[in-house]
Amino acid sequence: MADGSLAGPGSLRGKVSEEEWKARVDLAALYRLVALHGWDDMIYTHISARIPGPEHHFLINPYGMFFEEITASSLVKIDLEGKILQETPYFINPAGFTIQSAIHAARDDAHFVMHLHSDQGVAVAAQSEGLLPLSQHALIVMPRLAYHDYEGIALNHDERERLVADLGDKSLMLLRNHGTLAVGKTAADCWVGMFYLERACKQQVMALSAGRDKVLLAPQASRDEVREQVSRGIGGVLAWPGCLRQLERENPGYDA
Repeated sequence: MADGSLAGPGSLRGKVSEEEWKARVDLAALYRLVALHGWDDMIYTHISARIPGPEHHFLINPYGMFFEEITASSLVKIDLEGKILQETPYFINPAGFTIQSAIHAARDDAHFVMHLHSDQGVAVAAQSEGLLPLSQHALIVMPRLAYHDYEGIALNHDERERLVADLGDKSLMLLRNHGTLAVGKTAADCWVGMFYLERACKQQVMALSAGRDKVLLAPQASRDEVREQVSRGIGGVLAWPGCLRQLERENPGYDA
């Protein structure tokens, strides 16, 4: 990759298990969707997926590829320590797996973990009040939202225990002064959760342009009502096929 080439080992379709190939396709789709929405940060931030099976094996992006370029076959298989488990011309950023590895190890339901540095996500993560009940999107997110204080670039493995403790049983997180995080049992759940969090953050940044004293907070009764309404989920399984169709139209090739 030092010469800028993106040439890889060729398609892995039929060379890995069906379960691993599906995880690869879903994860590649997540990377492409993040790029499509403008939430990527060049080659930085990460999305990871656990490969179904008894082994604790995972997939992550090849370090140096833009998210819009990632394919199912270019993803790199690693273990919980970030050791590469396949023949590949690519390498990974082990530091980038620090956050993901902690959550994958602690949560059986964390099959997909997404961490982003979007402008709006960082902006709200840097606000002392965090996410405010300003919009329906925010009310949908808030019952599932946790917070973790900034400790510097995620290189210190000691931080992992504190991050996992702060996440608890939530599926979304604002990393203070840092960005956003979503956890999902499926790619669909992970994506839709992050979509609502990112949209809520964008809406908050726009609303606060009028000043903090000019915004209208949702009444407590409506917050409680929305919490109950979304307690059974927010329809990720229904939205996901449409997301894939959108990729086929606008950035095909993720499933190669």
